Amino acid sequence: MRGAPFRIGVVSDTHMFSRGAKLPDALVEGLRGVDLLLHAGDFTDPAVVPLLERIAPLEGVAGNNDGMDIVRRFGYRKVVEAGGRRIGLVHGHEGPGRSTEAKASIAFRDEPVDIVVFGHSHVPHYERSPDGALLFNPGSPTDKRRQPQYSYGLIEIGDRIEAVHRFYDDKS
Repeated sequence: MRGAPFRIGVVSDTHMFSRGAKLPDALVEGLRGVDLLLHAGDFTDPAVVPLLERIAPLEGVAGNNDGMDIVRRFGYRKVVEAGGRRIGLVHGHEGPGRSTEAKASIAFRDEPVDIVVFGHSHVPHYERSPDGALLFNPGSPTDKRRQPQYSYGLIEIGDRIEAVHRFYDDKS
């Protein structure tokens, strides 16, 4: 049996600062105490990076709305090792496949990963692929589009992988 679970906060599509002047209080409070923070792209402003790094160590990828400064820092796709598991991280806006979920899954078809974290659609998503990998989109904490609430995700890695979405109504 492992020790305490490794806790990961998951965000995407923050679209700062056009969709929010600051990180929402519900997001910051909900991420308190995580061991790692993953951002699946569309930061849109490099100034959001230090805001997130105040919460926890940060790994991220660039999305289709990110500038070259974000692309140079994070790249478009990576595999992160955390809690003894392999996590594929991609925005999900390019590549083969009809849906964002398919594009994200296909991005790691040649590499064994336990989890694929992606964004782009702003739609929270949780699914187990046929090979057992978790496909997880946290939604957006600042730009819910047609979703009823803003959202982010939490992943706990212990004896097994558990993931949940957290939802809130007010992004102030």
